Amino acid sequence: MATSKQKSPGTGKPLDLLIIADSEHSADMLYATGMFVPDPFIYLRVRGRSFLCMSDLELDRAAKEAPHCEILSLTRIQKLLKKQGIDKAGWGEVAAWMLQKYRINRIAVPNTFPLKMAELITQRTPKIKLMPQDVFPERMIKTPAEVRLIGQALRMTEVGLKVAIQTLKQSRKGQRSELYFRGSKLTSERLRSFIHTAICQEGGQASNTIVAGGNQGCDPHDRGSGVLKADTPIILDIFPRVESTGFFGDMTRTVVRGKASDAVRKQYAAVQEAQESAIDMARDGVTGDAIHQQVESVFARHGFKTGRIKGRMSGFFHGTGHGLGLEIHEWPRMGRQSADIMRPGHVMTVEPGLYYHGIGGVRIEDVILIRKGKPKILSQFEKVLEI
Repeated sequence: MATSKQKSPGTGKPLDLLIIADSEHSADMLYATGMFVPDPFIYLRVRGRSFLCMSDLELDRAAKEAPHCEILSLTRIQKLLKKQGIDKAGWGEVAAWMLQKYRINRIAVPNTFPLKMAELITQRTPKIKLMPQDVFPERMIKTPAEVRLIGQALRMTEVGLKVAIQTLKQSRKGQRSELYFRGSKLTSERLRSFIHTAICQEGGQASNTIVAGGNQGCDPHDRGSGVLKADTPIILDIFPRVESTGFFGDMTRTVVRGKASDAVRKQYAAVQEAQESAIDMARDGVTGDAIHQQVESVFARHGFKTGRIKGRMSGFFHGTGHGLGLEIHEWPRMGRQSADIMRPGHVMTVEPGLYYHGIGGVRIEDVILIRKGKPKILSQFEKVLEI
């Protein structure tokens, strides 16, 4: 999956690199190897050669799925270490052996490198310096193939949104404005299960999907719980991962089943205008801070203030957007004081929102591809407030 290599400063040569992680959770390991492995293993890149040290369980699959790497047997290295007096060699001891074998003096490791592993390596090889850093900054610039894979994830996201909208449309208003679907109360939990099932059937994994109605929507990361109500804004924020590729989608829509209040309509119109303004501004050379300030200026022009109201954070109090790819939140960022500069190939979310307790939350999120000129909008799902 990795198609380019970070260079050592002043040399033009690829950095020597060590990663110890599983590729189910480490985006760096997945990027380096292109294969999913649920348990930790070793990736070593030295002088342009890439090595994987795997358990016997994964040897044959690694040879097939990571042909750009030379495959080493964990069991074989453990046997060699046992002859040296190390009876229970783990990944740290094995990594130290590999670094000594290939005569490495300095090695880059991810900022998330396990402390226990680092301690074992430096104890056994004190002359070797580990250098924590962002090991694949090139991940920020998506290739055309990667953009297509993110597009696949977005289509999956849209499947979840479609199911959510259709379910809400078919729901009926009961006592105390509670929504009913097929004879039972429609809760956040129930609607979330419909969304997750639909995405699972498309080959994706969805977790922590936000279905937050009313005041729950005023906390941007509240997943939502309890019975959903008519005539009240409901935030639907879905960010599934494609099982076969590891890429994420991310989209948000805010809807009202029934009739929205004038206050909600005004919030929605301002959020939609702010998003359109941010997307129009997002192009090569523009900073994330400048885009965020543009969003704030739209809200200020419409009279929406940000700050504490009756002890609660209100208004617009999160970033405008973030990178998207093998992680749901990647660099670069669009936010207050963000010095990140947009470059062609960045895939970004744009997700302004307004949140006022007693009215509800409104957020709209789409995904764009940064270009030299006007960005390309990768999301395709409609925006409708009242359904």
